[in-house]
Formats: sequence, structure tokens, C-alpha cells
Amino acid sequence: MVNNINSNTAKFEYNTESMNKAREILSQVYRSLQEKGYNPNTQLIGYLLSGDPTYITNYNNARSLIRKIERDELLEEILNAYLDILKL
Repeated sequence: MVNNINSNTAKFEYNTESMNKAREILSQVYRSLQEKGYNPNTQLIGYLLSGDPTYITNYNNARSLIRKIERDELLEEILNAYLDILKL
């Protein structure tokens, strides 16, 4: 039996410009959800886990905005912000 599994760790790299865009969009969407009375954390979690944009309000064009960024980029931005807070 041939083992085709690569034992090397893959390196993930991202574009700083896209991370800044993700941060800006995430902030705008968060504020829009808050203004409409939603819990932004639970709504964003629903969107990130399911990919279903109906978790995001149309208010202030938030639903359209969040769809401009891939979910993995949004997760990366959230993780980076969290790790910055922890100083890791």
C-alpha cells in the first residue's frame, strides 16, 4: 500500500489588504446587526457556520457587504483580533 500523505505542514498565507477589508466589513455588519436589535455574535456565528446570508440583515446593505468576503477570511480576521487581545 502506497502512502500518499504529505508529512510537511502546509503554510497558509493571506493578503494584508484583504484582512483590512474583512475587518472593515465585519465592523459595518456588526453595527448594522446591533442597530436592528439582533445579537451580532449569534447572527455572525450562524452565518459563519452555515454560509446562509439570511442570518445577516439587509439593513445598511450588510448582507451584500458580508458576501464580498469569503467566510475563511472573516474567520481569520476574528481569530487575529482575538489573539491580539490575548497578546499571543
